[in-house]
Amino acid sequence: MAAGVGQMTVPQGIQGAGRLVGVVLYVVTGFIYITSGLVVPLFPWLMILNAVWAFGFVVMLRRSRAQWWVAPIGAVAAIVFWVVFVWGGEAIFGWTA
Repeated sequence: MAAGVGQMTVPQGIQGAGRLVGVVLYVVTGFIYITSGLVVPLFPWLMILNAVWAFGFVVMLRRSRAQWWVAPIGAVAAIVFWVVFVWGGEAIFGWTA
């Protein structure tokens, strides 16, 4: 898509690098989600948490093809969601390590 008046274009190399960094960071968040079993009970909470991560990964991959900046934002959103989920579970259900 051509840039209109007043729009900036980002070079293809930066777009590809940004998408790659975002995907790698999202995969790293997967390690945090998997090791959440130390705090989060397996059934059903850990399963739900990991299903949300997997769904987010698929959405992030598909959306980042057209909009490269979705990948880094997706990784940040995954961490924020994990913190809120675990903190909420601790506050409501008393989860502890």
